[in-house]
Amino acid sequence: MKGLAAGIGVVFLSPILIAGTGMMLASSADAVQSSGSFSSCLSDIDSDKVAEQVTKILDGTSGKDVHVEGLDLPAEQVPNAATIVAAGLPLDVPKKGQIIALATAMQESRLRNLSYGDRDSLGLFQQRPSQGWGSAEQIRDPTYASEQFYKHLLKVSGWQQMTVTQAAQAVQKSGLPDAYAQWEKLATELQAAIAKTFPGGGDTDGKDTDQDKQPATTGCAPGQYGSGFGRIPEGSVPKGYSIPKDADPKARKAIAWAMQQLGTLYQWGGSCTNSHGPDPMGRCDCSSLMQQAYAHAGVTLTRTTYTQVGEGKAVSPAHLKPGDLIFSRGSAARPEHVGMYMGEGLVIEAPRTTKPVRITPIKDWTILAARRVL
Repeated sequence: MKGLAAGIGVVFLSPILIAGTGMMLASSADAVQSSGSFSSCLSDIDSDKVAEQVTKILDGTSGKDVHVEGLDLPAEQVPNAATIVAAGLPLDVPKKGQIIALATAMQESRLRNLSYGDRDSLGLFQQRPSQGWGSAEQIRDPTYASEQFYKHLLKVSGWQQMTVTQAAQAVQKSGLPDAYAQWEKLATELQAAIAKTFPGGGDTDGKDTDQDKQPATTGCAPGQYGSGFGRIPEGSVPKGYSIPKDADPKARKAIAWAMQQLGTLYQWGGSCTNSHGPDPMGRCDCSSLMQQAYAHAGVTLTRTTYTQVGEGKAVSPAHLKPGDLIFSRGSAARPEHVGMYMGEGLVIEAPRTTKPVRITPIKDWTILAARRVL
């Protein structure tokens, strides 16, 4: 399978490498200059049309009359996408990992093997020699660059429970962490179309998890991850936020009560029974805030983060509802922090010592587990 990945890279990229550089540099420059801005929403993509066009290109058809929504140079971009998918196969990277890699390369380079970028960034993923990704020559090899991305992704704890944009950001550490979300739908369709052209017809041999089989979240608007509210002053409610009307009534009560504690200082071991009072031990820590918020909605929760992670039922971070508990830090089995999802891409939490109860965008969370307690 390693040979398959390498072969795809050579066969598809060789015409690009020997072509005149003028057009390539011009298109690449456009990609880099636009890489920080969100394109039009790509949520309504015709899956059958994408598969048809991708197959034409991979079968050797000229890209002149091939059109794939979201790709401006499909004859160049689709082969690069095929190389990325192929590189994940010998590493046993499941479908979701391949989608994350495709979405990342779409944002970083528009699926073009760039010879330059920000500072010393190069290639499909804009990896930097100075940051230990390899030599400039290695990074310009699409198969090598893809393998390096996957190896870094597989080292990220809990990446399969993260959203696509969270997992991509964990690897790339971009200054624009929400930007990957806009490419998720197209990346999902490309992965499916490309996988069908490989031996086995895209069969994952049971390697995909339930998380991989869930439909992709649409991520065209950065507000989905809470960043649309801008900077949120600690202890305040973001302008324009209101508890979603379709939320479970008990979740609405729990969120409303938790919001009444905004601005009160964190207290490790605090009971959260009188957060505005003079006794520090009446203030909230992360788990007591969850416990008391739900107690005021008539739902009993245990006291600590370690036990709350076993409450209710597990849910995918991609399908959160207002009132769901989300966990971070530590490990999925023994997380060290908990917050409550409020809808609109926001979370309410009691963060740590010296910090007040506050609302934060979910993009700032590395979600290890999520539980629905209603």
